[in-house]
Amino acid sequence: MSKLFMFEKPLGMRDTLPSLYEVKKQVKNTMTTEINQWGYQFMETPTLEYYETVGEASAILDQQLFKLLDQQGHTLVLRPDMTAPIARVAASQLVNDGYPLRLAYSANVFRAQQNELGRPAEFEQIGVECIGDRSTSADAEMIALMISLLKQVGVTTFTIAIGHVGFLQELFLDIVGNEERAGTLRRYLYEKNYVGYREHVKSLSLSSIDKKRLLSLLDLRGDSSKIGLATELVEGEAGRKAIEELKQLWTMLEAYGVQDNVKLDLNIVSHMSYYTGIVFEAYAGNIGFPIGNGGRYDQLFQKFDRDKSATGFGIHLDRLLEAKDSKKTAVSIHGVLFSQERREEAIRFAGLKRKDGKRVVLQDISGVENLDACTSSFHEVTFFLGKARKENES
Repeated sequence: MSKLFMFEKPLGMRDTLPSLYEVKKQVKNTMTTEINQWGYQFMETPTLEYYETVGEASAILDQQLFKLLDQQGHTLVLRPDMTAPIARVAASQLVNDGYPLRLAYSANVFRAQQNELGRPAEFEQIGVECIGDRSTSADAEMIALMISLLKQVGVTTFTIAIGHVGFLQELFLDIVGNEERAGTLRRYLYEKNYVGYREHVKSLSLSSIDKKRLLSLLDLRGDSSKIGLATELVEGEAGRKAIEELKQLWTMLEAYGVQDNVKLDLNIVSHMSYYTGIVFEAYAGNIGFPIGNGGRYDQLFQKFDRDKSATGFGIHLDRLLEAKDSKKTAVSIHGVLFSQERREEAIRFAGLKRKDGKRVVLQDISGVENLDACTSSFHEVTFFLGKARKENES
């Protein structure tokens, strides 16, 4: 074996050591319980999917897909997100179950990276999808549920930024006239390069009024008062409809009592190209990336020959743990060390402890190379050695 690769991992892959795994498990259990209480049902999909279906339906760039061939020569992908696989299932196996469907997942997804730069190629998401509900109430439910989850797991300071894909699309196409020029503007916003955006707008061959409209977009970040300002920037029906949806959404979020945790940000451009309406991102702590994001995707099901509206979100578990500054958990384990002549007594003792809900390691003393190192890993130690038993708590 080459020494270069003996301890290395593929680019973007991570190990989860026991202490962090325990923290993750606790957080996932808390979130799973809360999601269930909102009426969502968890499901699983295969790690591998066909490229021609889920791979092409996904909004992830083709160069970020992990591809391989099966024995029949079909191209497969490691699932790059969970929304497309769940849409496949909902459009086929659950099509007669009655809508709206409320589905949830907790799964690893895979996206290839050219260089790591802190971006994992495999990461765990937990999220929900509400399928078959066209109302703004469903969007409000997504945001309220995300806020509830963050509070349940102890994230104390966070903000949910809310935007609208339809508003941006209407504004850009109305002013610059075609998708290519609109795409350039979106790229600046996606990269959060607001200086570059301003310079680019100033360089365009537009009237001073239209340039002002494009530059005023950068000011549409804050409380609900910004919705009124947004109305002044759009003239078409699609833009007006987007503004009305945002007004309704804000009223609903006030009914949930979560308005203090949200802000308007009409500069949001998601990397998920299938979003069609309200979108949102969760920010917390000093994390430079969103710890979660979601939005409405009313056209994805057309790729599976269905006409269904949907909305949902996913939370990036590792970023969430970083945002809440989770401390590694030291698990309380009771060590039972025994010699050969007292094996049966030690086994009975360990069994009773386990029935009481304790975590117990049963260790033959002859298999221990360093007794001090072994016992130091336990919260409590019981010895069954020789003819007498002695207890030692550490």
